[in-house]
Amino acid sequence: MGRPLWIIVVSAGIILGIIAGIRQGFGLFLLPMSAGNGVSREAFAFSMGLQNLIWGFGAPVAGAIADRYGPRLVAAAGILLYVAGVVVMAADWGGGQMLASGFLLGIGMSGAGFSVVLSAVGRAAPPAHRAKALALASFGGSIGQFMALPYTHLLISEIGWVTALLVLGATSLLAVPLAMGLGPRVVPAEPAAARLGLGAALGAAARDRSFVLLTVGFFVCGFQLAFIMVHLPPYLGDKGMAPWLGAAALTLVGVCNIAGTLACGWLGQRFEKRLVLTGLYLMRTALLAGFLLAPLSEASVLVFAAGMGFTWLPTIPLTNGLVAQLFGPTYLSTLFGVVFLSHQVGGFVGPWLGGLAYDWTGSYDVVWWICAGLGLLAALLHWPIDERRAGRAALSPSSA
Repeated sequence: MGRPLWIIVVSAGIILGIIAGIRQGFGLFLLPMSAGNGVSREAFAFSMGLQNLIWGFGAPVAGAIADRYGPRLVAAAGILLYVAGVVVMAADWGGGQMLASGFLLGIGMSGAGFSVVLSAVGRAAPPAHRAKALALASFGGSIGQFMALPYTHLLISEIGWVTALLVLGATSLLAVPLAMGLGPRVVPAEPAAARLGLGAALGAAARDRSFVLLTVGFFVCGFQLAFIMVHLPPYLGDKGMAPWLGAAALTLVGVCNIAGTLACGWLGQRFEKRLVLTGLYLMRTALLAGFLLAPLSEASVLVFAAGMGFTWLPTIPLTNGLVAQLFGPTYLSTLFGVVFLSHQVGGFVGPWLGGLAYDWTGSYDVVWWICAGLGLLAALLHWPIDERRAGRAALSPSSA
C-alpha cells in the first residue's frame, strides 16, 4: 500500500535538504584542502565533476531499479554510499582520495538524488497537484542549502576541514530512515504506458523532439550550477574579497532559492512549464552578464547570489514535472534519469573546465562568459517544447 502523499513529500524534502544541502557546500573545502594536502584546483574540480558525471550515468539505472522495485531501498543505499564518499574525502591519499570520493558520492547521489527522490513525489501526486508537490519537496533542498552552508563554514572554522567532513558524514546518516517514507512502488493506472516495456518507452522518448530539446537544455543548468558552486568562493578569494563572502553568497543562494522554488511551483501550475523554464534561463543570462560587467564589490556579489538563488533549483521540479506531463509517471524515474544525465554531464564539464582554465590562464573569465552564453542557448532550446501535444501520443497502444 502506498504512503500518504504528505509523508512522501516531507520525507523527500528532508532527504534532499540533508544530502543536496551538504553537497552544495563542498566548494568551501577547495582552498583549505589545497593548502592542507596539496590538492590542486584542477584535481579538486575534476573530482567534483567526476561526481556529477557518475551521478548522471547512474541516475537512469537507479531510476529503472526504483521504477521496478520502489524507491525506498534505492534511496537508502544511495545515502549510505554518499556518506562513505564524504568520509573518504577526509583521507590523505596524496590526492587519490578525491577520485575515490567523487566515485562514491556520484553513485550515492544516483540513488538518493533528484531522479529517484523527486520522481517518488511526481509518481504519487495527482496531475493537478504535481507541480505544487514537486515544488514543496524541492523546497526542502532549498532549506537544506540555507542551513548546511553556514553549518559547514562553522565546522571548518572551528574544528578544521578534516573533522568537518567526518561530522558532515555523520549528519548525512540522518537521512537513511527517511528513505522508508518514500513508499513502495505504486503502478499508476495508465494502461497504454504500462503495456509498453521500458525499452519501448525509452525509444518513444528518444524520438520525441520536445524530450530531446529538454534533455539538451538541461546540460546548461548542470554546467552553470556546478561551476558556480565549486568556483565562486575561490574566485572571490582571488579577487581579494573576504573569506566570509563566498560562504555568505552560497548561503544567500539557498535563501533566495526558497522563494524561487515556491514561486516557480506556483507559476508551473498556471503557465506552460517550458515558458517558465525559458524565463529562468534568460534571467540567469542577464545576471551572469551583469555580474561580469559591473565592478566587483560585496554588494554586487550578494545581488548576483540572490538573483541566481531565485533560479537555482526551480529548474529541477519543473523539468521533472514536464517529463511526467509528456510521458506519465509509469517510467518517470528512468526517463527523468535520462534527462538528468545531460544535466550531470554539464555538471562535470562546468567545474572541470573552470579548474582547467584557471590552471592554464590564472583566470576564470572565459568560463564565466561561457556560462552566460549557454544560458541564452538553453532559453532558445526550451521555447519550442510542445508540452500540450505531450509525447504520450508516442506511447499509445497503436504505436506499441
